[in-house]
Amino acid sequence: MSYNSLGLDTKKTKELADQLNQLLANFQIYYQNLRGIHWNIRGKNFFDLHVKFEELYTDANMKVDLIAERVLTLGETPLHTFEDYVKLAKVPVGHNVSKDENAVALIVTSLTELLQLEREILNAAGDANDEGTNSMMSDFISEQEKTVWMMNAWLGKSL
Repeated sequence: MSYNSLGLDTKKTKELADQLNQLLANFQIYYQNLRGIHWNIRGKNFFDLHVKFEELYTDANMKVDLIAERVLTLGETPLHTFEDYVKLAKVPVGHNVSKDENAVALIVTSLTELLQLEREILNAAGDANDEGTNSMMSDFISEQEKTVWMMNAWLGKSL
């Protein structure tokens, strides 16, 4: 077994970086969805949702950067083309979403996919003894679970 300068198994680190790149691709789709619904939202909830969607896309943009930097920290190259993002996407692409309920439902669906990927990475990071990735995933998960709960509450749905 070989170790990198972080003291992590190089094989496990490469696998984690690949998983993080998949998360990065999906976060980029999520981010674009948020930009689209921010721009296109219509109706009586416009003012509240327009601001909320901006808050969410600002946060997603920050997380994209954190994920890419973690891939670099692990010694790999972050994906950076839309071709790669679309190829790896599990998050649905929202086309011309302007109705409030459809926009919020798209967020819930997207975050559900991201949470699944993050939990897989969390487990792999624990197995690799990678506390940096583990901590980042743990933080993402707790924030996004709260957002899913709030969005479902707005939709009048339970988890």
